[in-house]
Amino acid sequence: MKRLLYGSCILLLSVSVTLSIYFTFKVLAIEAQSKPMSPKKYDYHFVLVPEELDNDYWRLVEKGAKDAAKEHHVLLEYVGPAQADLKEQIKTIERSAASRVDGLLTQALNEKQFTPLINKIDLQGIPVITIDTDAPKSNRIAYIGTNNYYSGFIAGLALAKDLKGKANVAIITGRFEASHQQLRVQGFKDAVKNYKGIKVIAIEESNISRVQAAEKTYTILKEHPEVNAFFGTSALDGIGIAKVIQQFHRENSTYIISFDVLPETIAYLKEGVIEATVVQEPYEMGYQAIKMMIAHLEGKRIANSIYTETKVVYRKDLPLVPERNYEVRR
Repeated sequence: MKRLLYGSCILLLSVSVTLSIYFTFKVLAIEAQSKPMSPKKYDYHFVLVPEELDNDYWRLVEKGAKDAAKEHHVLLEYVGPAQADLKEQIKTIERSAASRVDGLLTQALNEKQFTPLINKIDLQGIPVITIDTDAPKSNRIAYIGTNNYYSGFIAGLALAKDLKGKANVAIITGRFEASHQQLRVQGFKDAVKNYKGIKVIAIEESNISRVQAAEKTYTILKEHPEVNAFFGTSALDGIGIAKVIQQFHRENSTYIISFDVLPETIAYLKEGVIEATVVQEPYEMGYQAIKMMIAHLEGKRIANSIYTETKVVYRKDLPLVPERNYEVRR
């Protein structure tokens, strides 16, 4: 009887100890989960501010920048207006500078407004790199992106060659106030001015909207039925133009040269609605911009301007390689 009682006491003690250990570990685990994790340490903190976040072209710039940031232990924020809004973009840049980031990367849409803004940020000790659109007279440390005048120029030469120097052309451009759009239009006009058979009939603004690009195309065709060629200077312009041309069944009588290679652009190119498009390297712009900023902060010398590749492509050139530089996949 004593042995039985003794055995029972030993068993109860063992169970009690086991339960105590189990609940102690549970409490410690819960406490560990409730404690905030220590913030991850990064070498640098950069901010990338585009013209608009909700834009396939800028998503490629973002992807390139984030890939480089991950490789080089950089905290990168991608912030800005959801839709194109110059005032909101400027406010975002000012807020980013006020947070004392290590470097700022942005598209300098309007040279007149961005030059004093960049100079102000530079005085705060924050280096600025411009991407895609430059403010060359500002104190930005470097520019990386397309030579926008050249891109318009090669578009004009391609149109002139493809149409054998005879065309009535309408241009639809993203925004009249945007420096890079102005340069593309000017480059195109300079390229075709020596062709007596080519006339630029109309230039309209789409406000970076495929819907407005389509509306302007419809209006142009209604007011100028003699127009038989279009040049769209921003990524969404060619798509809007192509939609109207296809609806009017004018694919065989209207030439379109567009910009960039969004999925819709590729589809229209394959169908033959868009004849040619000017391609840039947005991924490479973002990727190299991060490396340039790091090099500058480490005291290394960097180039004042780096022009990424720009070329005119046709259906026969698809698929583009390396595709990461050009195409958005969905």
